[in-house]
Amino acid sequence: MKIYFAGSIRGGRDDTPLYLQIIRQLSAYGSVLTEHIGDSELSALGEGGGDKEIHDRDISWLREADCLVAEVTTPSLGVGYEVGRAVEWGKPILCLYRRSTERALSAMIAGSGSVRLYEYESTADIDEIFRDFFSAA
Repeated sequence: MKIYFAGSIRGGRDDTPLYLQIIRQLSAYGSVLTEHIGDSELSALGEGGGDKEIHDRDISWLREADCLVAEVTTPSLGVGYEVGRAVEWGKPILCLYRRSTERALSAMIAGSGSVRLYEYESTADIDEIFRDFFSAA
């Protein structure tokens, strides 16, 4: 299985250690095409290369992927765009949202019938979420 993991890059890199842990957990279910999201060297400015190259590469990976797993706690235009494209293409989509009083989840994610949304408190909750999602995917 090929998995596209999405998490905020230019929207903020505060969750980088969390993304790395999620990517490690996802690796038990298949090949994560976007492991670089968990790289602590990746800044909020993104990786090298131009915007068009990044867009085209990521869209190619998303098309190739069997599913999309997105951590949506930190708002990100890019992640929202990727979720929208995955909905358009009929891919299974799992969105992970950490319960927080300071950040409300977008209604476009929370209200979408095409997204399986799971709230969690820590990475300890994620193993069970992944078992549930991947058994149905």
